[in-house]
Amino acid sequence: MTAWSSTATLGTLELRARMLRAARDYFAATHTLEVETPTLSVAAVTDVHLASVAAQVSGATRYLHTSPEYAMKRLLASGCGDIYQIARVYRDGESGRYHNPEFTMLEWYRLGIDHHALMTDVEHLLAALLPAHRSSERAERISYRDAVQLHAGVDALDDPPSVLIAALNQAGVDVPAGLEQHRDACLDLIMSTLVGPHLGRERVTFIHDYPASQAALARVHGRVASRFETYLDGIELANGFHELADAKEQRSRFDADNAERRQRGLPPMPIDDRFLDALEHGMPACSGVALGFDRLVMCAMDAKHIDEVIAFPFGRA
Repeated sequence: MTAWSSTATLGTLELRARMLRAARDYFAATHTLEVETPTLSVAAVTDVHLASVAAQVSGATRYLHTSPEYAMKRLLASGCGDIYQIARVYRDGESGRYHNPEFTMLEWYRLGIDHHALMTDVEHLLAALLPAHRSSERAERISYRDAVQLHAGVDALDDPPSVLIAALNQAGVDVPAGLEQHRDACLDLIMSTLVGPHLGRERVTFIHDYPASQAALARVHGRVASRFETYLDGIELANGFHELADAKEQRSRFDADNAERRQRGLPPMPIDDRFLDALEHGMPACSGVALGFDRLVMCAMDAKHIDEVIAFPFGRA
C-alpha cells in the first residue's frame, strides 16, 4: 500500500456511503431535521477526559469542537424540534485501534423522551444501518452497577477506591500511580479493561444509570445519572443523556470540571456562555445521543482497526 492511497477499500467506502444514506433515511422517516453547526468555537470542552484542538483564526484562538452538542442545544432552545447532525469532530491525544483525532459523529436529540426511550430509538437506528445478521436479536439492557458487579466483582456505587484497585490488580491490569485519589478514574479503568470488552458480544448492549459523579450533561436522580452507553463487539458506540436543562447546575459542573483540571495539572478551558444563555432562556425537555460512526462501520464489516474504515486517517492526512 502506497503512502498516498486510501487505507479503506472501495468496498468499505461504498458501505460507509450506504450507511450514511440509511441514517438520513431513518431520520427523514422519523421527522428529524438535519442541521449543521460551526466546527470552530470560542469555547472548548471542560471534561477532564477530553482534549480540544486549538486553532488560530484571524488572530484569535478558537477550538475545533469535540462534539456539536452545545450548538445543537442552542438550536433546540430556538425551537427547532427533533434534530440530528452528521459532524466531523476533533479530539487531541486520541489515536489507536478505535480512535482517530478526526472522526465522524452522528448526534441527535428527541424532545419529550427520557434516556430509556432514547435507547429504543438507538436500537431502531442500528437495525436500520447494520447488516441484518447483526441486528436480529433484541438489545440487552443492564445497569452500570450490575455490569460492573458481573464482570469485575465490585460495587460501583459503594466500594472504596482501595477495593476497586484490588480488583484491577487481581486481573493483572497496570494501575497508574495515584489512582486511589480518583474514584471515578478507577471506575473508568475498570469499565475499559474488565467490563467493556465483554459487552455487546452476542447482541447490542446498553449500559444505563451511571454513577451520579459521571453525569456529564445528564440529569441526576439520587445516586445515578440518566445516562447510557451503547456497546457492540466490546466497542463503545454511543453515549446518551436525558439532558440537563438547568443553566445554574450546568455552570456549576463546568466550574467543577475546570477545578479538577487544575488539580490534575491540565489547563482550564473557556466555558461556552452562549450555550449557558440558551439553557437560561429555556431548552425543552429532551434526550440526546452521540454515536461514533466510524466505529459502527467497523462493527458492520468486522474491521479490526479504525484505519480500515477511514479513507485517510491521521497518519496519512
